[in-house]
Amino acid sequence: MRRSLPLLSLLLVATSVAAQSKHNTNAPIDFGADQIELQDKANRAVLTGNVAVRQAEMTLNAERMNVAYTGQVIDGNPQVSRLDASGGVTVRRPDQTARGQYAIYDLNRRVITMLGAVRLTQGPNTVNGARLTINLDTGRAVIDGSAVRGGSGATGNVQQAPTGRVTGTFSVPKRK
Repeated sequence: MRRSLPLLSLLLVATSVAAQSKHNTNAPIDFGADQIELQDKANRAVLTGNVAVRQAEMTLNAERMNVAYTGQVIDGNPQVSRLDASGGVTVRRPDQTARGQYAIYDLNRRVITMLGAVRLTQGPNTVNGARLTINLDTGRAVIDGSAVRGGSGATGNVQQAPTGRVTGTFSVPKRK
């Protein structure tokens, strides 16, 4: 157990290092995609093909994204409440990149959850796991290696970290 304490301390330091400043969740969301399907009765839009979403300094890229909105329209704009992304999902924030199979951006809670073979990198530091949760108010990122399942069939399964644990590499400052 003693041997794991330094590793735990290092992990906590790395998580703090990976933390970013507060994200502006009130900024408008700009998007681009090869195709958009509006489903007004369901208060949803489906973006497919090379989806790119930008909010303030954060970008989210995926092959497909469902955009859920509340039905309220303020200043001519529908109020987006949630983004569900799938297929090669990448979230980029200043000095931090996360990749996974799926991502859910809950705008009301201001939280991004990524699932399936997740990799978080910041500079030379890398952490791998099955699930990543980023709190956009605090910048805190938490990764775990637990298995997560969803949906049915091959596309509904989310892979866990190969060992069911969080793995990674931390850089060490050069010492004299």
